[in-house]
Amino acid sequence: RRVHGAFLLQHRPVEHVGNFKKYLSTNTMGFGDLKGKAGQQALNGFLADRSYIEGFQPSQADVVVFNAMAGAPAADLNNALRWYNQIKSYGSGKSSLPGVGKPLDSYGSAGASSAQAKEDDEDFDFFGSDDEDDEPEMSEEVKAKLDAYHAKKATKKAIIAKSSLLLDVKPWDDETDMKEMEKLVRTIEMDGLIWGHAKLIPVGYGIKKLQINAVIEDDKVSTDDLEDKITAFEDFVQSMDIAAFNKI
Repeated sequence: RRVHGAFLLQHRPVEHVGNFKKYLSTNTMGFGDLKGKAGQQALNGFLADRSYIEGFQPSQADVVVFNAMAGAPAADLNNALRWYNQIKSYGSGKSSLPGVGKPLDSYGSAGASSAQAKEDDEDFDFFGSDDEDDEPEMSEEVKAKLDAYHAKKATKKAIIAKSSLLLDVKPWDDETDMKEMEKLVRTIEMDGLIWGHAKLIPVGYGIKKLQINAVIEDDKVSTDDLEDKITAFEDFVQSMDIAAFNKI
C-alpha cells in the first residue's frame, strides 16, 4: 500500500530488505577489481564481441581500464589478453590516443562484473525469499532435456579467436634494402601466425616503410612476441608499430 506516494516496507521481513540491498549492489557499472580474477573475467566477457572499451578504435577509455590492471590477464581469458597486449603495444603513445578518460566505474555495463549478476537482474524479486529449498524440484523430463543440451554443447567445435593486424615496419634510412627486410620478416614462423599482403609506403626524404598484413590466433600469438622477433633484425628494422588491429 502507498502513503503519500511511497511504498511501506516496514512489514516486510528483514531478509527481504537484504535482498533489496543485494540487488542494488550487483547492478552497478564497471568491472569490479581489475587486479583480481573476477574483475578480469568480467572484462573478458565484455570484450567477447568488442575490440575496444568504447567505439571502434583505441581511446582513453582503454587507457583508463588498462592502467587499473596489475598485469596481463591469464591465458585462458583470451579476449582480455588480446585487448591488453594491443593497448600495451602503444607504449608511451597511449597518452596520445583520442578521447577523454572518465572514472573507471563508468566503463562496462550493468551486470558486467559477472554473468550471474545479469541473470539475477532479469529474474529478481525484491520481496522474494533467499531460501532455495522453497524451489520445486526439477522433473525427470526437464533433467533429461538439460543433460541432452549440455552434451550437445560439449561436442561443438570451439571457436578460435583470431585478429587481423596491419603492421608498419620502419627502416633506419633510405639505403635499407626493403626487399630483404620483407624477406626477413616473412621468415618469422609461429604457430597461429599467417603472413598476408605487403607493400612499401613512402614516409619522406626517400624513405619507405614496409606495411604488412598478418592474421594471428589470439591465444597463441602475442603482439609483444611478434614485435620482439621483427625488431631483432636490427640491421634493417628501426621500429614496428601496429597500424590497425581488428578482431575477426
